[in-house]
Amino acid sequence: MQTIKLKSVRYNAQIGAFEARVDVERGDRTYRYPCRLALPMDAEIDVVKLGLMRQALRMSDTTAPKSDRPRFLI
Repeated sequence: MQTIKLKSVRYNAQIGAFEARVDVERGDRTYRYPCRLALPMDAEIDVVKLGLMRQALRMSDTTAPKSDRPRFLI
C-alpha cells in the first residue's frame, strides 16, 4: 500500500509559491520530499495539495507496485 501525507502547507510570499514536506509511505518505508508549487495565494487549497503530492511522486526514485494506487491524505 502507498500513502501520501502532506505536512504543514504554507505560502511563501517572497517567491509566490506554496511549500510543504510530503511523505510518501510504501510498505514500512517513508520517503520525504520538500515540494514547492508556484501558484497565486488565492489558489484553491485542494488544487495546491494535489499538485504538491503529484510533485513528490514524480521526485520519488522508487516505484510502487502496479497494484498499489496512491492514497492521498489531505
